[in-house]
Amino acid sequence: MALKGNLRDFSITQLLNLINLAKKSGALYIEGPSDIAQVFFRDGKLTYAQIGQQETSLLQLLLEANKISQTQFNLLTVRTNNLSDKEAGLLFVNSGYVNQSETFKVIEDYLSGIMRSLFTWLDGYFHFEQNELPPAEKIPVRLPLENLIVEGARKIQELDELRAEIPSLEMALKFVDRPGIDINHLNLSPEEWRVISYVNPKNSMQQIAQTTKLDDLQIRKVVYALLQAGLVEIIRPGGVPVALNGKVIPQMNHKEQKSLVDRLIGRIRSI
Repeated sequence: MALKGNLRDFSITQLLNLINLAKKSGALYIEGPSDIAQVFFRDGKLTYAQIGQQETSLLQLLLEANKISQTQFNLLTVRTNNLSDKEAGLLFVNSGYVNQSETFKVIEDYLSGIMRSLFTWLDGYFHFEQNELPPAEKIPVRLPLENLIVEGARKIQELDELRAEIPSLEMALKFVDRPGIDINHLNLSPEEWRVISYVNPKNSMQQIAQTTKLDDLQIRKVVYALLQAGLVEIIRPGGVPVALNGKVIPQMNHKEQKSLVDRLIGRIRSI
């Protein structure tokens, strides 16, 4: 019987658990709302994954992992222009830039990051192609699934809780003025500052997420943190406040809105 279905009925962590227990080899294709993912396995272990058409070369991964310098990256870009990742990997190891274990660790970390993104896909269709191999030019790894399954289960539980607090990303955000808050002393993460720069009643949270390249879980975590800090409130497009847990935060007047926005913009520019 073919393994196929809808993520609403069978989550990605459940799929990984099945593939792990059955020691399956092949490719899992997942068609999400805006992209298609391909995940390859051998004997129940992750070997390669890709979302959409975007591929990240081994050379780029080594740079991002601080295994090579920018100068080395520029030099090696020319030398590896026509080489596959497998060929480039041999060059890097033989030339002493990295060793084999470092190379595999960088690839495994990258693939784990892709899987973390997939855990937030709660809607879409999937099917599994038995014995399909990953692209021949890529370096295959053998990453066990157990830790990814545990992490994925935690992410899904966290996302479910945040979806209960923030049901729809089609809503917009606006600033709330809170006397006594000193914007200059706010300890916000880079993601929170990025989201703040797009807070506007005209921008839905979904649009902000797409612009800032945050996934479903990340945007909800950021918005929830900003709500708890009393910096923003959720509104319907057009400016009508949304009740959360039975409470509606009073809207501020135009002068209060402008005051907070000006202070936030000043803080963002100073970073």
